[in-house]
Amino acid sequence: MKQQYLETGKVVGTHGIAGELRVQPWCDTPAFLTRFKTLYTDRAGTAVSVLSARVHGNIVLLKLAGVTTIEQAERLRGAVLYIDRADVQLPAGGWFVQDLLGCVVYDADTGAVLGTLKEVSKTGANDVWHVCNDRGEFLVPAIPDVIVEVDIDAQRVTLRPIKGIFDDAH
Repeated sequence: MKQQYLETGKVVGTHGIAGELRVQPWCDTPAFLTRFKTLYTDRAGTAVSVLSARVHGNIVLLKLAGVTTIEQAERLRGAVLYIDRADVQLPAGGWFVQDLLGCVVYDADTGAVLGTLKEVSKTGANDVWHVCNDRGEFLVPAIPDVIVEVDIDAQRVTLRPIKGIFDDAH
């Protein structure tokens, strides 16, 4: 089931003494996180206004309404921040990583169930999908030659695995 509020980053520290937060973004790019005027502090939709946001290296510096001191900012350390799915227009064929988690993974050629997508790792060149079944965890490069189809609504991913990932038959 698609979640309305999606994890987008984690408060990892403070910046300065006026309540600014250092946020590790869990988005494709840190700049993506700077586009939002409202973030949420939980999946229930507790909203907080973003007064300013800017990229600083590989993190985002956020100034939130009501957070004016370093002490207030420090209390938010470790907090996960969320965005509302309705605030994002994905490109055609795009998806949120969180929507992939739990999808059943199928072999494009045989129709066999390969497992369930449990995790996505960012590696730099491409994402790596962790597909788990009763034989273990298999690491699949998320590249166009491998990913045949993603159907989030059906919770289904179809792959053409590289030979040797799941077994020697591919």
